Amino acid sequence: MHDDALQVEMPVPRHRAPMDAETDRVAWRLAVDAAGVGAFVWDLVSGSLRWDGRLLELFGLDETTFGGTIEAFNRSVHPDDLARVTHALEHAISTCGDFEVEYRMVLPGGALRWIEARGRALADRPGGRAVRIVGAAHDTTTAREGDARIGRVLESMSSAFFQLDDEWRFTYVNSEAERLLGQVRARLFGQSIWDAFPAAVGSTFETHYREAASTGRPVSFEAHYPAPLDAWYEVRAWPSPEGLAVYFVDITARRAAQDALDRSAHRLALLARVSEVLTDTLDPAEGVSRLATLLVPELGDWCLVTLAEDPQASSWRRGLRDVAWAHADEAMSEVLHDYATHRLGAMTDTSYLARAVGEMTSVRVESGATEKVAAVLEPGIARDRLHDLAPVSAMAVPLRARGRIVGVVSIFSADGRRPFSDADQSLLEDIGARAALALDNARLYAAQRDVSEALQRSMLTAPPPSEHLEIVTRYSPAGDAARVGGDWYDAFLQEGRGPGGHDMVVVVGDVVGHDVEAAAAMGQVRGLLRGLAVHSGYAPGAILSGVDAVMESLQLETTATAVVARIERHPRPGAGAGEEVVLRWAHAGHPPALLLRPDGTVTRLADVEDNDLLLGLDPHTPRAERVAFLEPGSVLLLYTDGLVERRDRDVDDGVEALAGLLHDLAPGTPDLHDLSDRLVEGMTGQRPEDDVALLLVRLS
Repeated sequence: MHDDALQVEMPVPRHRAPMDAETDRVAWRLAVDAAGVGAFVWDLVSGSLRWDGRLLELFGLDETTFGGTIEAFNRSVHPDDLARVTHALEHAISTCGDFEVEYRMVLPGGALRWIEARGRALADRPGGRAVRIVGAAHDTTTAREGDARIGRVLESMSSAFFQLDDEWRFTYVNSEAERLLGQVRARLFGQSIWDAFPAAVGSTFETHYREAASTGRPVSFEAHYPAPLDAWYEVRAWPSPEGLAVYFVDITARRAAQDALDRSAHRLALLARVSEVLTDTLDPAEGVSRLATLLVPELGDWCLVTLAEDPQASSWRRGLRDVAWAHADEAMSEVLHDYATHRLGAMTDTSYLARAVGEMTSVRVESGATEKVAAVLEPGIARDRLHDLAPVSAMAVPLRARGRIVGVVSIFSADGRRPFSDADQSLLEDIGARAALALDNARLYAAQRDVSEALQRSMLTAPPPSEHLEIVTRYSPAGDAARVGGDWYDAFLQEGRGPGGHDMVVVVGDVVGHDVEAAAAMGQVRGLLRGLAVHSGYAPGAILSGVDAVMESLQLETTATAVVARIERHPRPGAGAGEEVVLRWAHAGHPPALLLRPDGTVTRLADVEDNDLLLGLDPHTPRAERVAFLEPGSVLLLYTDGLVERRDRDVDDGVEALAGLLHDLAPGTPDLHDLSDRLVEGMTGQRPEDDVALLLVRLS
């Protein structure tokens, strides 16, 4: 059979010359040859099958080896594809329609070649039966091999991949996607993604897929698909003319690790906040009340914090007292208050709190907490309120410090929160250990403060009565126990030269340090100064010098600041001239005394920068002594640095503020007791940062 046997005559336009028609036929043939297309005609009446030379070449045959029948063709088709090819041809014959089929053919040597064939069944007349099939075929082996290589790449990828057509149907699914999606690809092919994975409808997946399809731009995102997959995926989707190409990887493990890291960081931050809150105050009740608000809703929906007022008691009750509670739902606060008010009295010896305290171990109720906790409560308000609170799980963690129970934290979760886990228990136990240590330290500091304050107050005697002088003293301990211990005031009589026979000496001092030892040292220095002054009759400057000498002789390893003032009454020259009152004073590194005169002016009796050396440093240092005259109604104010010095204010600014406050308050506060209280409150507030000693003298 020759190539020209199947040539198709092209119509020649009337205006064209025969040479032009021939040119068109040659050009058309060259195009067909360049495309590698072969033609065939199958006569359905005679059964003959004619191939052109190109088609014979594609099949590796010639006119002799090709039998010219459909049976000969069928022998060249790969057996696995024969049924599909036959069906396509039969369908075209029965419908007098087109067919298109791609199949493998077996070359005489056994090699395979992919062929794509297209054709049409032609009828003998309009509406008649098919009498022949005319078609063409070309080699698609190269394209198929490229597709196969791409397929092999896609199959070997560690990333999952699937292709969706423009109707959102699966057209390709690689093996990794098959594994991650939990469905065989044969079931997915041709199925809509929305039908195969209904949870994707309305989710992040649909939003981003449709965005990529509508904008023509790739998208990348992370999303979670619920059960049965219950996994996190990192997805990249690219739109294409064929539809949407989707690559994705399972990042569930990575997300879990990140979540664990985030939880760890969050818990460390919670621990840091707890430590900061607990160490910010030495008041146990205040510290634990803050603890309750930190734990809710971080760890649970509501909680109670209980203190053991008698940690050494043998009974599990140990003076337990609920001191703080918090609920995440403000509407339940009153219910929780009622429960906290009545629950300890309603608890039996089998209660979970009793177990936590008695066995010094954490107790956890992972489910059914309402019924289980109610079972160990006596009938009454507490049990009723517990049912209103309706806890699902609960945990009680004892606060242990130095081998004893100092309190308990009880935390509860409501419906909708997962039960408490081992990690939650470990975290709460860590918080409990810190809280217990802080509470115990607060108790120790409080005990130390009580001892220091008691010792200090025992040595602060009342001033002696005086006919012409009104003297008021105040001592205010610091809010922080560690700041109590060294301040003192004193007032005593010294033999004088005036008609009264005695002069009044007033002193305010401050031993360096804040503890029981400082309080004891203060007692020594105060006793030395008082004894030396009374015995010797020295003036203020000489008194301070004498104290310096005795401190060195007795090897008192301490330093102190002090201001000593003596109020002297002297007769005026001339008969019947009366008396004059002289104020004589000296400072040793101490804030300046203030003098309020009857006209309202306030005078510093020393400068902050110009002040003699502290006591206990150099017994040979000279001590300056100053003198002023007092008028009736004058007010002398002596004080320690705790009244004027704060973290946000230096001493000089504090002295200026105190002078202004004295000027403002004194005219409207005739009672010295009220004046002293208002001065302390105005300068330090409710909780002084340092202890304060203050002495006021008014000349009548």
